[in-house]
Amino acid sequence: MSGVRRLFAGWTGLVLAFFYLPIAILVLFSFNASRLNIVWTGFTFEWYAALLGDRVLLRALENSLIVASATTVASVLLGTAGAWLLHRYRYRGGGALETLLFLPMIVPEVVLGVSLLILFVTIGLRLGYLTIVVSHVTFCAPFVMAAVQARLAGLDPALEEAALDLGATPPQAFRRVLVPYLMPAIAAGALMAFTLSLDELIVTWFTASARTRTLPLEIFGRVKKGLDPSLNAISTVFVVFTVCAVLAAEALRRRNR
Repeated sequence: MSGVRRLFAGWTGLVLAFFYLPIAILVLFSFNASRLNIVWTGFTFEWYAALLGDRVLLRALENSLIVASATTVASVLLGTAGAWLLHRYRYRGGGALETLLFLPMIVPEVVLGVSLLILFVTIGLRLGYLTIVVSHVTFCAPFVMAAVQARLAGLDPALEEAALDLGATPPQAFRRVLVPYLMPAIAAGALMAFTLSLDELIVTWFTASARTRTLPLEIFGRVKKGLDPSLNAISTVFVVFTVCAVLAAEALRRRNR
């Protein structure tokens, strides 16, 4: 058994190295003084300083933050409301509806992007911020709903009943008792939605316009033109922010237990 454990440990190490070694190399070369970006010539912060003067890249970052913020707000509202309604009311077809709500989490992004583009063209909606936000909410809201549902699974019905017995109306009981109870799950879902929206490329590629190019789209377009050390720097910033957001979401999720 010890040999089997060592085998699985070694295989796990290889898998982790396969996933994370390229990211580590990217972070390392974001401090490389060479513009060729393939040979280490020295340590520098030049490429991070260059980001501040890149107006196109900063505009793309601004677009990403606008979209991610709007997506997070909409996903929290829809995901929390959906989780509460599915938990509070039982009715025929509820299981099928819940499956449909979670379906965008597993549908291939290419299929989701193409179907949303066809929808927007069919109804005559011009591509822009609205189409991107609607598209992102489609797959971000289920993550919020899943986090809130996990919290609701441990909800003591006596909490709401006690609030009603003390004279609170149902809306007051929800706002003053249930929302504080659900807040760790809501915050964790919000962080996850913000991170997913900020990093999304494929669906955004189908639903964005030229004026609303997000940062992932801008990075993808520049990579196809050739190696650019500034992209290593902005990608490193992205990686650090994403890791911090995921760790914060995990910490909040652990508080839900």
